[in-house]
Amino acid sequence: MAKKTSAGILLYRVVGENLEVFLVHPGGPYWAKKDDGSWSIPKGLFEAGEDPLAAAKREFLEETGFNIMGAFIALTPLKQPSGKLIYAWAVEGNINAEAIKSNTFSMEWPPRSGKEQSFPEVDKGGWFKISAAREKLLKGQTGFLEELQKITGMH
Repeated sequence: MAKKTSAGILLYRVVGENLEVFLVHPGGPYWAKKDDGSWSIPKGLFEAGEDPLAAAKREFLEETGFNIMGAFIALTPLKQPSGKLIYAWAVEGNINAEAIKSNTFSMEWPPRSGKEQSFPEVDKGGWFKISAAREKLLKGQTGFLEELQKITGMH
């Protein structure tokens, strides 16, 4: 069985002296009461043969409703504890975190109820200074923050 691969975008902006990154919180009942250590860069799975950057842009659009353009900087792919490999690109930009609109997914909820419910793939987005982002982000993705800091020379 082939390992799963995801592609995502680490959107960043500079506000005064601060480097800030845009992260999303996963939707659905499993994540509803989780905060620190549960946020992610906007990302999603892609198939072998698909261009990873094109997939990252598509996933960003699906999870936020925003189309991102700019000078994309390839980051070092990170292997997650699950074995999944995440490819990511950093790009400078700005979106209104309050205005994101995510696509939805369906699942049986409550479990074994036989009822399908629809949930947003992402229930909120936010801008975070690097120190706060390190707390919010899934631990397997924090390497992207460190690499972004090296590239920009900011903290």
